[in-house]
Amino acid sequence: MLLSIHIENYALIQHSDISLSGGMTAITGETGAGKSILLGALGLLLGQRADSGVLHDKEKKCVVEATFDIKALDLQEFFKANDLDYDDTLIIRREILPSAKSRAFVNDSPVSLSILKELGVHLIDIHSQHETLTLAESDFQIGLLESFHGGKEKRRQYREAFSLYQEKKQLLERLTAEDAQNRKEVDYWQFLFDELQQANLAEDEQEELEQESNLLSNAEGIKQTLCNVIGLCGNDDETAALSRLNSAKGQLSKITGTHADIEALYKRFESSYIELQDILSEMESFNDNVQFSPERQQVVDERLDLIYRLQKKHNVETIAELLSIQNDLDAKLQNVAGMDEEIHRAMESVDKAFAEVQKLGDELTKLRQKSAVQIEKEVLPTLEALGMKDSRLKVEVVPTQDFRANGCDKVQFLFNANKGGELREMGKVISGGELSRLMLALKSLTVKEALLPTIIFDEIDTGISGEVSSKMAHIIAQMAQGMQVVTITHLPQMAGIASRHLKVYKAVEGEQTVSRIRELEMEERVHEIAVMLSADPPTEAALQTAREQLNNSAR
Repeated sequence: MLLSIHIENYALIQHSDISLSGGMTAITGETGAGKSILLGALGLLLGQRADSGVLHDKEKKCVVEATFDIKALDLQEFFKANDLDYDDTLIIRREILPSAKSRAFVNDSPVSLSILKELGVHLIDIHSQHETLTLAESDFQIGLLESFHGGKEKRRQYREAFSLYQEKKQLLERLTAEDAQNRKEVDYWQFLFDELQQANLAEDEQEELEQESNLLSNAEGIKQTLCNVIGLCGNDDETAALSRLNSAKGQLSKITGTHADIEALYKRFESSYIELQDILSEMESFNDNVQFSPERQQVVDERLDLIYRLQKKHNVETIAELLSIQNDLDAKLQNVAGMDEEIHRAMESVDKAFAEVQKLGDELTKLRQKSAVQIEKEVLPTLEALGMKDSRLKVEVVPTQDFRANGCDKVQFLFNANKGGELREMGKVISGGELSRLMLALKSLTVKEALLPTIIFDEIDTGISGEVSSKMAHIIAQMAQGMQVVTITHLPQMAGIASRHLKVYKAVEGEQTVSRIRELEMEERVHEIAVMLSADPPTEAALQTAREQLNNSAR
C-alpha cells in the first residue's frame, strides 16, 4: 500500500507532501490544476524516463519519494535476487538533476530503471485514459488472462524454460557453425601440425646449432690459431712460456725461506703457473676436437634452415613459440575430433529444454482458457450495471505451434456492445466510453485475486454521467474494500463515495504559478462536491445534495 508521496521541484509542484491510507481516495481539481502532474511524478518512481524539462527550478534537482507498506507482499526473493535490503516499509526515491542525469534508489541503495520498473509492477497499477487503448493489444489481453488461477506464476515458469531453451538453441547453433568452419580448415591445421611434429624441435637446440655452425665454418682458422698459442705456451721448447715460467718458479723457490712475503709471492706464482697449465691442457683438448667436416656442416645448416623457415612461416622468432603453436594446433584438432559428441549432447539438451517449454506452454494455455471462461462469465453483470446490458464478450485462446516468450497462444477479445451485433476484435466495434467501462469491469475482476495492493484510476469516468456514473462509483468503492484505490475524477458521485478527498489547485506565488494539493475537511468536501454538481459558488440545492451523498457514503 502507498503510504506517502514527497514531491520537490517537479513541473508546477515546488514542494508537496501527500499522505494516503487504505480504502478509496478521490482527487479532484479543475482541468490544468496539476492532477496529471501528480501521476507523472509517481511514474518516475515506477521507472519512467524523464529529462531536465520536468524541473520547476532549472538550477535545482527534482526529488520524488514514496513510502510503501509491503509486508503483505511476497517480495523477499526479489530483493534478494537484486541484492537489496528488505524491509516491510519500502522507500523509493528518484532524483532528476539539472544535467538531465537521473538517479534511483530503493531503500537508499542505487538501482537501475529496469529494476525500478520490475518492482513497480508489484506495487501500483495506474489505469489511465490512455491505458484503455491497450485493451485491444494482445500482450495486455494475455496479462488479464494471467490474473487468475496462478497464471502469472505459470507464465514466469514458462518464460524461464523458454529462455533456457533459447540459450541451449543458441549454443547448438554456435557449435554447429564453429564445427562447419573448423572442418573447412582442419586439413590445413593437420598439415601445419604434421610439419611441426616431424621437425621434432627441441627448445634449446637453435642456440647450440648456431654455435656449432659458426665453429665449423671457422674450423681451419681456429685450429691454426690454437696450434700457434700452444706452441708459444708449451713445455716442449725452452723458449716457450710455460718452460720459462717453470724455470723462474724453481729459482723463486730457493729463496722462499728468507722472508714471509717472498713465500706468499711464490705461492701465488705457483698457483698461476698451475692455472696456465690447466688452460693449456684444455686448449690442446679443444684443438684435438675441432674437426673440419663439410658433411656435418651441411647437416647443421640444413637443420638451421628448417628452423628459420618454420619461424618465418609462423611469424615467430623462437623455437618455444613454434612449440606453442604446435600445441595449439593439436588442441584444435582434438577439439574437431570431439565436436561431434559435443554437438550431439547439445542437441539432446535442446530437445529436453524444448520438451519442457511444450509442457509448460500447454499448461499455460489451459490456465488461460480457464481464465477466459471465468472472465466471460463474471464481466457481464458488471457491464450490465454500467449500462451495457446487451454486451457480449468472447475470449478466444487458440494454441499454436509458434512458441514465443509470452507463450504459444493466439489470444483475441471479441466484443460487441449492441444486441445482435457481430462479435469483432476489440477497438473495431467499441467506443471510447464503452472501452473505459469494459476496462473497469475487467479490473474489478482482478481485485478478487488480490493481485495488487494499490490501483490508481486517472479520470476513468471521462464521458460518463447520470446513473452509470453512480454505478461506476459504487463498483470502484467495492474494489476499495479489498485494496487501496486512488481515483482522479470529475464526477461528484465518485468524490462523494470516497473515504478521503484531496484537492489539487493552482496558486500564484510571486511571479510563478504553482500546484498545491491538500486533504479536504468535511465542510470543504461538501463545498467541493457542490461545485462539481453546479457551479462556483454552488447553489443551496447542490450543497444539500453534496451533504446527502457524503452522509450516504459514510453509512
